[in-house]
Amino acid sequence: MTRQRLWTEILIVLAVSFGISGVRGLLRLTDALYDSRPLNEQQITLHQPLSNAPWIDFGLQLASAGTLFAYGALALYLLAGQFPRPRWSDLGWGAGLAGIIGIPGLAFYATALHLGLTREVIPATTGNIPVLLTWSFANAWGEEIVVVMYLLTRLRQLGWGLPAALAFSSVLRGSYHLYQGVSAGFGNILMGLLYGWFYWKTGRIWPLIIAHFLIDAVAFVGYAAIGGDLSWLGIGY
Repeated sequence: MTRQRLWTEILIVLAVSFGISGVRGLLRLTDALYDSRPLNEQQITLHQPLSNAPWIDFGLQLASAGTLFAYGALALYLLAGQFPRPRWSDLGWGAGLAGIIGIPGLAFYATALHLGLTREVIPATTGNIPVLLTWSFANAWGEEIVVVMYLLTRLRQLGWGLPAALAFSSVLRGSYHLYQGVSAGFGNILMGLLYGWFYWKTGRIWPLIIAHFLIDAVAFVGYAAIGGDLSWLGIGY
């Protein structure tokens, strides 16, 4: 495949997936900064009911999550079957990576909220656990396959070295989280650097999918389980 064709493919994939999400994230952050209220006095809900009718809400939630699964499937198709089979050891690596990102990330979020660098993030206002777990896996599947596996593979084929490829991938990851606040962008850049480095060195994507799933599942399901009470973090209102 020629360099021009590779770049065209990359731009198309990003245009229909996380690239356009990055543009929306930047615009939504800009809109939030125009608000007269400080960022930490604004709220953003990640997952909420989409209909008052339970069965319609369930269908809409699955359709939205299905878009993320489709992003990953498209990237895998373009990579022509390079997806590795999972191993039992991936569970341990995934749990370890989740801990490295998740625990400091919670402290980083609490600090950023106090400093006014992020909006108050409400993980979910629905208690439908199967839907929340589906969303958790859909996020992990779509993001890690497209932003890490697909993008780093293509950039390596274009002759990019590790520093440049990691910068591209991690900045992209940070951009589509900017709607949560400035700190969310920087925090996800750091996550992208670690996850991208791990994939570049090992070629293993399942630990990243598992880690991302665990982080989201704990956030979504845990928030629902405690009834949305974050006062124990010192950030409740």
